[in-house]
Amino acid sequence: MSAETVSGVSGEERDDLSRAESKQIRARSLRLLGSLVHPVRARLALSIVVVVVSTISQVAGPSIIAYGIDSGLPALLESNWLPVGLAGAAYLLAGVTGAGLIAWFTVLSARISQQILFDLRRRVFLHTQRLSLEFHESYTSGRIISRQTSDLDAIRELLDAGINQLVQGVLYMIFTAVALFLLDVQSGFILLVALVPLAVLTRWFQVRSQRLFRRTRVASARLIVHFVETMTGIRAVKAFRTEKRGAREFAGLVEDYRDANGRAIKLFGIYDPGLVLIGNVAVAVVLLVGGFRVLDGGLEIGVLLAAVLYTRRFFDPMEDMAMFYNGYQSATAALEKISGVLEEQPSVPDPERPVDLWESTGHVRFDHVEFGYTADRAILPEFDLDIPAGQTIALVGSTGAGKSTLAKLISRFYDPTAGSVTLDGVDLRELHPKDLRRAIVMVTQEAYLFSGTVADNIAIGRPDASPEQIEAAAVAVGADTFIRGLPNGYDTDVNKRGGRVSAGQRQLISFARAFLADPAVLILDEATASLDIPSERLVQDALQTLLADRTAVIIAHRLSTVSIADRVLVMEQGRIVEDGSPAELIAGTGRFAQLHSSWRQSLV
Repeated sequence: MSAETVSGVSGEERDDLSRAESKQIRARSLRLLGSLVHPVRARLALSIVVVVVSTISQVAGPSIIAYGIDSGLPALLESNWLPVGLAGAAYLLAGVTGAGLIAWFTVLSARISQQILFDLRRRVFLHTQRLSLEFHESYTSGRIISRQTSDLDAIRELLDAGINQLVQGVLYMIFTAVALFLLDVQSGFILLVALVPLAVLTRWFQVRSQRLFRRTRVASARLIVHFVETMTGIRAVKAFRTEKRGAREFAGLVEDYRDANGRAIKLFGIYDPGLVLIGNVAVAVVLLVGGFRVLDGGLEIGVLLAAVLYTRRFFDPMEDMAMFYNGYQSATAALEKISGVLEEQPSVPDPERPVDLWESTGHVRFDHVEFGYTADRAILPEFDLDIPAGQTIALVGSTGAGKSTLAKLISRFYDPTAGSVTLDGVDLRELHPKDLRRAIVMVTQEAYLFSGTVADNIAIGRPDASPEQIEAAAVAVGADTFIRGLPNGYDTDVNKRGGRVSAGQRQLISFARAFLADPAVLILDEATASLDIPSERLVQDALQTLLADRTAVIIAHRLSTVSIADRVLVMEQGRIVEDGSPAELIAGTGRFAQLHSSWRQSLV
């Protein structure tokens, strides 16, 4: 079972986890938290010292008041101003010290939280980039975005304010209780008795809120996933008029989210008044018992006032801590999901002892390769293929025949279940990643363009290329003419996902990108599918230039593209059923001859 299966993938589909799974998730989250805190441990230790001293300064106030009343006022009646003056100066000093140290603690904690968040954001981004294609094909983009947005925001809110409230609140309560016991033991025991219903109420709240807040995070993640996927696929939404259905689904998710939040709010509606009630009862009992003791002469009035203040102040942080628990539950659920992603391991790992291949000829070989995306279904059963260096082969076959799977294995997006794929005699699993990515390039139908200029997009595979080399690559594939017709030529911003250029133009830019990268092996996976007939004819000559002196694998349904290949492989159900030159197969009576005949008739 993968880490994400425990909390990320299936965790968003169910609300309850078994005790063993919860323990495993908690341990994993604590490991992640420990690794984040370790680099800032020195600054964290300093902040702890600062908050302890500041809390002591704040808690000292009622004791100073008690001294001023019980010692200062009698002395004042005898014209002795010193005790009152000392009490006033001490109270002022304690207040200033506490305020100054709290300000320092706020700055220190903010810097610590920002460093932790920066580290966590960077880890999530770098790790998700490193994960294999298999992960990204199964883990929706909406969930990845949820990890980087709402989940990290929940952790940020906890670190920015929640931790401060917790640390200050806990220390304040502890020091207040200690001060009350030192001041008056009987009042301290009354407070101690009040802790029993307080502990029962808090435990009741924790047990129920943990489940409710997990449901809230799940509902929030589902909302984000639905929104992102709808906006990403907006063209399909518009084309198939699915707006109403999408609105109904989104409304249902919003209702689930509202219901989850409503249940959590109801829980607070019981917890908060319960805290107030317990606190008021405790103060009333301290005041009542203390009042009788003052009348009997067993307690000084200043001590009674301080005891009432301490009892009242003891319960003040509880409401803030209850709100902290809200943020804590959200952040805990978020940390569980993020730690699940970070625990995922690439299914295509980098080699431990990589083999360097500085110059590649492009000789590709499949040796007894078996592969399936799932264990129960083989896409390539016992597959053998030899592609000599410099040869251009075309893969033809029906959908699901295994053509794109073969291309993904050559690119090492996946590793074979059995057997090996080699480049110049080196198993791809042992080849250094930088040499693999330099030697093998795939151009897909999608032709994705990143935000930036046309020149930036062409130079992705070779960032150090000069403007002259970029333009030469565009000229070679026939893209220079339309690029110069853009508002700023090569410096034109293509907008998000290449929205400023057409699908065919995006494909030509991707061809220029591949030409500039100059790989030993080039894979075209339906790369001409986005081109119209005039553009396709224009690019045929460019393909001749692009494929020259390199090994090429062309996957295409358009047989006009196949005609430039040296060799055609017809695939069915993961096996090669025909192998020969285009002319040889056209002259025969096999599957390719039938496809070619149908294609010719469609042109008439």
